[in-house]
Amino acid sequence: MNEVSRICVGIIFGGQSNEHAISIESAKTIFAALNSKLNKKKFSTKVFYINEKGNWFDSNDSLQILKKNTDNIKENSSFKHIKIFEQIDCEDIDIWFPIIHGANGEDGSMQGLLKFTQKPFVGSGILGSALGMDKIIMKLIFSHLKIPQVNFYIIQNKNLDDNNNLKIICDQIMKKLNFPLFIKPANSGSSIGISKVINQSGILRALQKAWSIDHRIIVEEGLEVKELEVGIIGKENLIASEVGEVNYTSDWYDYDSKYKTNNKTIIPAEINTNLKEKIKTLSIQGCKALNINIFARVDFFLEKGTNKIYLNEINTIPGFTTNSMFPLLWQSSGLEIDELVAKIIEYSL
Repeated sequence: MNEVSRICVGIIFGGQSNEHAISIESAKTIFAALNSKLNKKKFSTKVFYINEKGNWFDSNDSLQILKKNTDNIKENSSFKHIKIFEQIDCEDIDIWFPIIHGANGEDGSMQGLLKFTQKPFVGSGILGSALGMDKIIMKLIFSHLKIPQVNFYIIQNKNLDDNNNLKIICDQIMKKLNFPLFIKPANSGSSIGISKVINQSGILRALQKAWSIDHRIIVEEGLEVKELEVGIIGKENLIASEVGEVNYTSDWYDYDSKYKTNNKTIIPAEINTNLKEKIKTLSIQGCKALNINIFARVDFFLEKGTNKIYLNEINTIPGFTTNSMFPLLWQSSGLEIDELVAKIIEYSL
């Protein structure tokens, strides 16, 4: 296959979100998968880096950044910031692969921008991305469809800089939910901005922490649970992967336990067949309800003692590093990472 007939994939990575470093690692994995022996005859790649200030870089400078150690990235003073779509060398891109996690990448913003290029992109569209990112809207839709969730309380259209509002909200949380509580920004990823609260004295600080990231907040009742995850791929017909379990040693699955410790992943999860099928069915139902397709990871709680299943959230651009759950789930289901990347690009085309 010659150069002309190869599909040119434009990988966009980095971004202004608080998951910047993870995005770089995910992009490295996808870049390597597209340049594997299996894929290099079918695909060519261009990469485009967005720094934490929101500046875009051309493909040559972006490739230098991608090949560096994530912890030691320093922008060369000779790099030139460019105006997106004016000077960026993207005319030969056949399909975009945005791999920016969190705000401005996973929430529909990037998807809306890429629509103006009149070229396809990998992942859910504007609506599915926005709904998948917003925990409040997601939970309201799931409640309407009677998809099982833990008890929750919504905070929006309230000024938490006002002490009187804070007192009223704290009182309402105490009346409606039982401890422990998890207080979360409505739009954030990788457990950033989330606090576990075990008594009344911790509520105020947790609300202020979440408020610093997002002025819309969700409060959830904590249960004694196992964390289960399943991968979804497909377009009209969605397919669920094997179910996996994340076994962590920390008190709860926070940022450090996700990225700085060696968690034990159990794939397939040690649960019975009926529970697995229920989780797969709920994962597909949840994705369809939010107009999510192409690829996603759906996270569940399995309550210890009762074996009740609760859908926690859906990630429309899950981590794609070599240690991330999404590619590991599909590897266990028979798709190696280079096959997985090729397949989700084919769905998008």
